[in-house]
Formats: sequence, C-alpha cells, structure tokens
Amino acid sequence: MANTLIAYFSHAGQNYSHGAIVNLPIGNTEVVANKIHSMIDSDLFYIDTVKKYPDDHMAKIDIAKKEFNEGARPELTAQVENMDGYNTVILAFPNWWTTMPMAVFTFLESYDFSGKTICPLITHGGSGFSNSLHDIKRLCPDADITEGLAINGDDAATCDKVLEQWLTAIGLK
Repeated sequence: MANTLIAYFSHAGQNYSHGAIVNLPIGNTEVVANKIHSMIDSDLFYIDTVKKYPDDHMAKIDIAKKEFNEGARPELTAQVENMDGYNTVILAFPNWWTTMPMAVFTFLESYDFSGKTICPLITHGGSGFSNSLHDIKRLCPDADITEGLAINGDDAATCDKVLEQWLTAIGLK
C-alpha cells in the first residue's frame, strides 16, 4: 500500500470542449488522475455514486444544480479500505456548479482527515476552483491543504509538465 491516495471523481460522456459538446470516453479528471498515478507511488480510488449521472451534458448540469441547491450527499458505491494508512490524499474532481460535485462532499464527510494532507486538483471549463477550496477547508478543518492545481479540461491530455511541476512544488516528487 502506498502512502498517497489519489481519490477522484470523474465523469465520461458529453462535455463542453473547445466551444462544442463532445463525447468523452474517459472523463478529464480520470485522465489526470491516471497521469499522476503513473508519476508517483500512489493508490487510486474512484469516487463513484450508486445513482449514475446521465451522459447528456445538459441533463448532468441540471442534476448537479439540483444536488447543489438541496445540499445532497449522493450515496457512494465503495469506501476506502484502510484510510488511516494514507497520510496524503490527492483529491481530484471537476468543477460542478461552482464547487466540487456533491459526491465529493459525501467522500470528505465519510472520513476523519485530521492530520492528513489534502492536495486539491480540479478540472474545469474556465471557472477554476470557484468555491471548492473554501469548501474543502470547511469540511476538513484539521487537515493540511496544499496549494491546489486547476487544469482546464481541454488540457487534460497534455498537462504532464504542469502535473510534474505541481507534484514537485507540493513535495510529492
């Protein structure tokens, strides 16, 4: 077991890219999480929901907005085994409705992050972190939060150099 966990939420299917709706066979955040996993000794955990989100981009946005407005906490399909064994968690997710997907809220509220280091990474379509860093700090007040990295989803496939620089800057490489 590695000392670092990459916990990520990602969504394939329709996405807005370069001014058009495109179909992504693998979500941008998953692409980035896999890149990081190949760069450092780490374990991967996919934050997956019991109720699946639609592939249709507009339907997904409507659900994300509804979950956000209701403060929903979607049920997850699995838990991290031996979370106590990880000192560092790279938390990767897309920007959904000005913050993290509500499934990431469920994930953060499922564990005690006291004394752990959380390294936030967001994929986005132009809005960066929005409120997500504030929300992570609010949900995990006793965790150490490193400098985050915001990657435009259109750059997910080619962001290797930026990832290497960030991992070095936060002491993971």
